[in-house]
Amino acid sequence: MPAPPQRLRFGRGARIKQARDFARVRQQGQRAVCGCLIANWQVLSGGAATRLGVVVSGKVGNSVVRSRVRRLLRETFRLHQNEIAQPLDLILVARKSIVGHKVCDVEKDFLASLGRAGLLKQ
Repeated sequence: MPAPPQRLRFGRGARIKQARDFARVRQQGQRAVCGCLIANWQVLSGGAATRLGVVVSGKVGNSVVRSRVRRLLRETFRLHQNEIAQPLDLILVARKSIVGHKVCDVEKDFLASLGRAGLLKQ
């Protein structure tokens, strides 16, 4: 009998919430731009867990649009968090071009940016 599939969770502990953490990743980390998003990351020590922060500017749209964009980015990370090779703090910044994109489009840009940066497992 096959093992049950692993549940993919994205709880509150996996989120970057404090402004000092956002600033640290932006200043000390690395950056990749691909399509509708910008990825900033900083590699962590071995025992830490990967965390995600999402930034959506008011220029993207009204609150309904910004909330949808946040959900798209979080869901994309949730689905692919086990494919990240090493623990890191990751900040995804939405660009204006993300408006109207579907999950598959955001996933493609997310995987392309992390793949170019060499952050995905082989």
